[in-house]
Amino acid sequence: MPLNLPTPEPLAPGLYVVTTPIGNRSDITMRALSVLAQVELIAAEDTRHTRRLLAAHGIENQLISYHEHNEVQRAEMLAERLSQGAAIAVVSNAGTPTVSDPGYRLVCAAVARGVPVYPIPGVSAAVTALSVSGLPSDQFTFVGFPARKKNRRAEQLKALAQVPHTLIFYQSPQRLLEFVEEVKEIFGDRAAVLAREMTKVHEEFIRGALSELLRALKQKNAIKGECTLLVAGASPADPDAMEEEDLDQAILTGLGDEELSLKDLSKNLAQRFNLGRKQIYDRALMLQKSASKSES
Repeated sequence: MPLNLPTPEPLAPGLYVVTTPIGNRSDITMRALSVLAQVELIAAEDTRHTRRLLAAHGIENQLISYHEHNEVQRAEMLAERLSQGAAIAVVSNAGTPTVSDPGYRLVCAAVARGVPVYPIPGVSAAVTALSVSGLPSDQFTFVGFPARKKNRRAEQLKALAQVPHTLIFYQSPQRLLEFVEEVKEIFGDRAAVLAREMTKVHEEFIRGALSELLRALKQKNAIKGECTLLVAGASPADPDAMEEEDLDQAILTGLGDEELSLKDLSKNLAQRFNLGRKQIYDRALMLQKSASKSES
């Protein structure tokens, strides 16, 4: 049993999804320690890493490796053992399993067999970074690790470019600089925060526009540690300005149709934009005159 913990009640059979620290080993709940001490087996992303964590809290238990390269085979084996009444914990190297980490297949396999799955919550890198970012936190989109291939990553970023709330990415230090450059190119020079090595000795937060983050990163000899990038959402456009721009474009397109009279054009657009015919007619006349002056 871990140190300073009361004697717990026996664990019920099932799968325990246990969140572990993202850096500082003290950032773990009493409940998580109790579960890790009692389960029959701990499925760990890196058994060496997890063994050090357990040792720091005075826990000894049986571990088995469970990572992205053996996840398919191990998930079936562990699920079968769970269906026979075992109590098993799954942990990743940092944070919550299944969130950008192995564990999803095992949870699915357990659920499919009717095995109880218990969340043992704790620290999350995404929420930890968001809480101190200074960016809007009432709504956010967690993206996790972006696509590896550049073309696929560009498509992913373009799809996210108009999302109006804070975006949260994980990225490796080796790919970070190139990724920030891509984000700036597609999103524009938005406000952003880079959280690096959170809860560890060399914890660092870089705040500012994406261009400022790039300057700061380029001044470093090397970028190290776990990185979380938060980017401000797209600024909401002025709906009135957008509607006026769309209307003007529709009028100019209609004026280019020689078979469509100004009266009919005004009637059609009045229905489309839910505006008065005279308002559109007057606007069309103004644009027509402006176009004529430009040609002369």
